Amino acid sequence: MGAAVAACAMSAGTRVLWCPAGRSAATGRRAEQAGLEPVAELGELFQQAEVVLSLCPPAAAEDVAHEVAGHGFTGVYVEGNAISPDRVQRITDLVGRSARAVVDGSVIGSPPVGGKQTRLFLSGPSGATELVTALFSGTAVSTPVLGEEIGQASALKVSYTAYQKASRVLAALSYALARHHGVDQALLDVAGKRAGSYLVETDYIAKTAARAWRWAPEMEEAADTLRTARLPDEVLRTVASTLRRWTDTKDSDDLSMESALELLRGPE
Repeated sequence: MGAAVAACAMSAGTRVLWCPAGRSAATGRRAEQAGLEPVAELGELFQQAEVVLSLCPPAAAEDVAHEVAGHGFTGVYVEGNAISPDRVQRITDLVGRSARAVVDGSVIGSPPVGGKQTRLFLSGPSGATELVTALFSGTAVSTPVLGEEIGQASALKVSYTAYQKASRVLAALSYALARHHGVDQALLDVAGKRAGSYLVETDYIAKTAARAWRWAPEMEEAADTLRTARLPDEVLRTVASTLRRWTDTKDSDDLSMESALELLRGPE
């Protein structure tokens, strides 16, 4: 997602920097394909950049923010990760000690490649959100602004992801149960008569397993947000626990639905 979003900013005429230090070969290939400009040291990158956009797994969001704050970044910091509004506020308090402004952001949609479009929802100071919007003008990344309150964009993301990702997990559990009793084809036939049911999209079960390493922390963030709102969080805690059964399938491209369902089963 990060490389694809960065490529959109480049297509709008923005100079986009990245730091290869400590990054994987796969990340390097994506950055090269996107045409990003390498900078040897993070400190140098923060000195040159006017805007820093953080797009990373939720568990790493605060580590990234601490690194940015440690270098005394003075530009606009966009916290674009799938984290709770409370964590966004902590990051805002931290990075905002030196940064000119912090913008709360959330990405909803597929990576903007191959004709696909995505939305980077924003909330925060109007001048800063206007600057971010200008970076993606005319690209496959639209930037709806929700308001000036930090936490609004993140609240939208966790509200959406709570349903969307939990539904995928429930679909997988339904098929695992149906297969155990030999009625999985019958379940598919029944689901096929209902428009828009995730139970029809059986191919997505393996995709869910491959993304579980990212989705489990997102579910914890959504559960934290529910708890803060004094709403029940147990369902999403259980979804996160279920996703962690797929931890070892990280980014697997060749995992079958059958294998993914088998991994959900516990010991005899």
